Amino acid sequence: MYNSDLPTRAELPTSRQLVRSTVIAILAAAAILITVVLPAEYAIDPTGAGRVLGLTEMGEIKAQLAEEAERDRKLDGQSQAPASEQRSSLGGRLIAALLIGRANAQTAVAPRSDETKVTLKPGEGTEVKLVMMQGAKVAYSWTVTGGVVNYDMHADGGGKSKSYEKGRATPKAEGVLEAAFNGNHGWFWRNRGNAPVTVTLRTNGAYSEIKRVL
Repeated sequence: MYNSDLPTRAELPTSRQLVRSTVIAILAAAAILITVVLPAEYAIDPTGAGRVLGLTEMGEIKAQLAEEAERDRKLDGQSQAPASEQRSSLGGRLIAALLIGRANAQTAVAPRSDETKVTLKPGEGTEVKLVMMQGAKVAYSWTVTGGVVNYDMHADGGGKSKSYEKGRATPKAEGVLEAAFNGNHGWFWRNRGNAPVTVTLRTNGAYSEIKRVL
């Protein structure tokens, strides 16, 4: 039976070497945590490296979307009635459906047009949302005066969220936004330049409300 040779004491790492390797591993992990994980996941950038690498912006968008999803979840939870209050007769449900259908037909969203201007200081971000029904369409265009912006066109509502498109250092954009579901649909812009910029948004289509969230 063959037995492999055991290492001699001289070949084994010393306690000092083990401590040194452990300290190096801890420092490397801490560096990755501070420069990569915290900026990308939580928008915490104590060294400034995350902003240079574009990770801090990613974390800011994630944090913002998480906050919006949490607000929607709380609103949905508050709107849920107890089971005893939700029970109704078949006739009652039919009458309610009829009344709701007539109300929806009478309150169909009429096309509207708006022009919205927002000024952003260096590093500042803002968000403008349209309240839209699923399948509704809005023609839009926005331009930046004084520089460029990073943007994220996305939606949230009813516990759902969706990112339509994103861009960096963009001076303008236009197109047609079609709502994927009932809720808030719009744009988040951030000024990464060194001077103030003004974003002018023009919208035309089927939406019931336009609002500046941030």
